[in-house]
Amino acid sequence: MSENEALFEYGAGFEPGEASGNLQVGKFEAYYEELFAEVIEDGIITAEERQRLDKAADSLGLDRSRLRKLETALQAAYEARHQIKIRDLSGFEEDDSPRASLQPLEPATDQRTLALERRVKFLESRIADLEHELEEARAHVAVEVDLSDFTVQKPGKVVPEDDPLELQRRVRHDPRDVESLRSLFRLYTRQSDHDRRWCISQALVYLKEANDEEKACFAQYKVDGLIKPRAAMTREGWTRLLFHPEQEVLIGEIMSGVVSAVLLGRVSALRRDKALVKLDPARKQDPVQSTLQGVRCFSWASQILGMSAPALYADPQYAGSVEMVPGIPPSSRLGKLSLSGRSAQELVFMAGRHLAYYREEIFMRLLFPSIPDLEDIFLAALSIGNPGLPMNAQVKTRVVPIAKAIEPILDPAIVDRLRGQFLRFVEEGGRTNLQRWANAVDRTTQRTGLLLANDLRAAESAIALEDASHLQERMDDLLEFVVSDRYAKLRKQLGIAAEAS
Repeated sequence: MSENEALFEYGAGFEPGEASGNLQVGKFEAYYEELFAEVIEDGIITAEERQRLDKAADSLGLDRSRLRKLETALQAAYEARHQIKIRDLSGFEEDDSPRASLQPLEPATDQRTLALERRVKFLESRIADLEHELEEARAHVAVEVDLSDFTVQKPGKVVPEDDPLELQRRVRHDPRDVESLRSLFRLYTRQSDHDRRWCISQALVYLKEANDEEKACFAQYKVDGLIKPRAAMTREGWTRLLFHPEQEVLIGEIMSGVVSAVLLGRVSALRRDKALVKLDPARKQDPVQSTLQGVRCFSWASQILGMSAPALYADPQYAGSVEMVPGIPPSSRLGKLSLSGRSAQELVFMAGRHLAYYREEIFMRLLFPSIPDLEDIFLAALSIGNPGLPMNAQVKTRVVPIAKAIEPILDPAIVDRLRGQFLRFVEEGGRTNLQRWANAVDRTTQRTGLLLANDLRAAESAIALEDASHLQERMDDLLEFVVSDRYAKLRKQLGIAAEAS
């Protein structure tokens, strides 16, 4: 057995999870998209070019009606970006009027929207009243505290020894609270919870605050090499345990409905601007057969995460560690930071973090790092679910063209789903903070990397390579995660929890 084969192992009885959650795109439609993009590059579709397109559609066995929708979306994106009208000289007639689902309704005549707006205003007013009443109550009520059940660890520091919920709350507030961490360690020692003890000891060792007992615990249960899980991640494990608590699930569901259509438009725009990265086919890697550890990590990690790894290209000229390259489907290229000089744990962290971004609920964050862009796409998705969505003129000029480009290639089932998701969004308050959602997504991907790497130091090294300015806040979140119930449950599900020897 080679060194690589010995390194990337699984536990006894491990079965790869059914691949789910990945961004889905059509292979043959991708080829047609490239062909159509070439045709409209000069702003004209000739009869000969139309014959070429039809012949390609027949040879690939593609549905003509769906291809017309695909063309409509690509054409709309091209025209919106270049402020021109494509001339079709092939004799193909197309209805130039807006689709019915994109016809904006006047808010004044949309009774459902008006009722929802009134409800939102009432709830906002009520919340303001309740907050004011709460502040008044706090000002007049004196709180008495019984300290008889608390142990004082040091002057001025009161720590509840037998209350894990309070201790975890304190750690969430300050992940570097050594006394609360140490109290949790003693609590789990009394409960004979070996895995939770080890997780706490890892945090204390990372902080360089561990005493002899905590260091001994960390050394006793520390895994040599990589983890060997006995089970793969489930979809429920992702959404209920691995997703960061501030990553609103509904926002991801709405984004996932339109992400493949948005990717198509993004790729088309990059191609028109001659900015699409072209990867060298000779650099494409086989993640199973490759001898590069940075590549093998992806195959190993994808099996555990219940995902499919993207096409991988090794590119030493790329200065970073790993990046997504837009395409249909998207690919990933590994740079010099992940091709040499990294430990297996660091590489696994990078692979887990990157693969998490390929989930359909999350991929939009990778495709559009800019929050204003995410906001426009999110509003476009909502406007497809409810064309009467009230928007001011400035926002409408940005959002409506996006919706017009997206909607034609969405399956009817997805449009229906967006309608239901719009109603849920309104029922849940009709507000969101996409900056907070995006930050939570980033933390989810880092938690994924840590779950696989099983090493806080390796996580710190990997994060520092590309995000040194936010290193402490990123590590604070991982410290909070390591001592959480979510992390403990995930370790049990994967079969990597420490057990009594």
